[in-house]
Amino acid sequence: MSVDGGAPGGTAPRGGAPGGTAPRGGAPGGTAWETVVGLEVHCELKTRTKLFCSCKNAFGDEPNTNVCPVCLGLPGSLPVLNAFAVELAMRIGTALHCEVRPSIFHRKNYFYPDMPKDYQISQYDEPINVGGWLELPDATRVGIVRAHIEEDTGKTTHQGESGRIHAAEYALVDYNRAGVPLVEIVSEPDLRSAAQARLYVTELRAVLVATGASDGRMEEGSLRVDANVSVRRLGDGAYGTRCEVKNLNSLRSLGRAIEYEAARQVALLEATGIVAQETRHWDENAGRTVPLRSKEEAFDYRYFPEPDLVPLAPDAEWQARAAGAIGLLPAERRARLSTLLGAAPTTQQAEQVRVVVSQGLDDLVVAAAAGGAPADLVLVRAANELASDLDAALSLDPGAFGALVAMEARGALTATQSKAVLVELLTAGGGDPAAIAAAKGFEALSESSLADAVRDVVEAHPDEWERFMAGEAKLAGFFTGQVMRATQGKADGKAIAAELRRLRERDGPDPTDHGGRGDRDDHGGRGDRDNHGGRGDGGDRTGMERAGEDV
Repeated sequence: MSVDGGAPGGTAPRGGAPGGTAPRGGAPGGTAWETVVGLEVHCELKTRTKLFCSCKNAFGDEPNTNVCPVCLGLPGSLPVLNAFAVELAMRIGTALHCEVRPSIFHRKNYFYPDMPKDYQISQYDEPINVGGWLELPDATRVGIVRAHIEEDTGKTTHQGESGRIHAAEYALVDYNRAGVPLVEIVSEPDLRSAAQARLYVTELRAVLVATGASDGRMEEGSLRVDANVSVRRLGDGAYGTRCEVKNLNSLRSLGRAIEYEAARQVALLEATGIVAQETRHWDENAGRTVPLRSKEEAFDYRYFPEPDLVPLAPDAEWQARAAGAIGLLPAERRARLSTLLGAAPTTQQAEQVRVVVSQGLDDLVVAAAAGGAPADLVLVRAANELASDLDAALSLDPGAFGALVAMEARGALTATQSKAVLVELLTAGGGDPAAIAAAKGFEALSESSLADAVRDVVEAHPDEWERFMAGEAKLAGFFTGQVMRATQGKADGKAIAAELRRLRERDGPDPTDHGGRGDRDDHGGRGDRDNHGGRGDGGDRTGMERAGEDV
């Protein structure tokens, strides 16, 4: 636990994108409130052994099997620092633009059953990483106060009706986690909403995974978040009194806890003008925070230098080696995809880039585009179809994926046919898309055949055509569906849209009608807004094609 973040009497924050301030509440005079958030993210490091002993660092093993006299704090045992943990901590600091400094370890004294030594070895006033920043995808820059090394505690499980200590009949303690290496990353109080806090943790997690320092698995507890939340009247420079909400282990819990706690503080200030500084627990089931204990200050922990460890002073060569082991960071990976597009990405493409990078599919997109497939269509397919079947997508052969997208781009397959072939490729991990398409009987409809099919459908539905000509654009979907049915799905939706436009212009275009929604996007109307394929087969079709193929 840190004493940083949203302290009373602090200066105005540095971060917060325009529009990040959301008024909350409001007294009868129209008073608005601003939420101020600083986060403490605890990241377990991906080492083979614990921080100060040779016990295995592993999740899910039988309780109390990965323990020894050192991590149990038995008399006469002495800690020995894990060098690889230090290197991972320096990678984190470098990725977050921190200054890597000489540091020392302290004993942080407190009693709790999951701390077998009754103190935690941590870093206090001389941490290894100081003064960095993290830029979010929305261009907000969040300051990093410090990213210091410490050991994790054990895990206490309270057995009772609620799982909380006040209702427990007894408690079970597992010391396997005690002594696991952690880096605690403390942000400046630069966040202004629950949504921005979630974005920060999402980006930070991606950075930690990219450095190789952590697996970022919140569900396993290897990434945990404490949120320091305060509110102040809109326009005030000084911070309000903060409360720390402990151990939030999911993005959903983080967002809900911040929203609740900010609203609770606003209600208190408007009723009594007083918020007590304290540590609170988030009750996920009840959807509220509850008091845990009064807020401790640094002196409560009686910090003093750890007498059994020497100062830590990594030389320049070690720091350079740690920095050189960092992979491409999320911002660099997003920039790489944006460059592939050849122009500034649209809002829709920027979201597709974000999804592809967050799912780890960007290397696949780069490889497929390098093989000659159009980068924009590769991106669409990855963001829509591949992201919805991630495990299979991560094993997909880039050459086969690129060849399939190239077939679709040159008109050898319709979008629907391409998706059907992609399902086969995902199941097999690769293959020959041309052979799969031939086996399924897929072939593109010739231009003349398509024109005949569209004309036949129009002639068979004169009333609907008259209404379409009069400006009833939604009937484009009806005609597309009829053509798809007549051609057994072999027609391309964009080609149908083009032929309908041609016929309408020939018969007398309506100047108030722009041809419906079908051609707003090179790869299909609204479907691509759902980057996880949530609208089924509508991920890249025009409005007309989307309605028809569901018939």
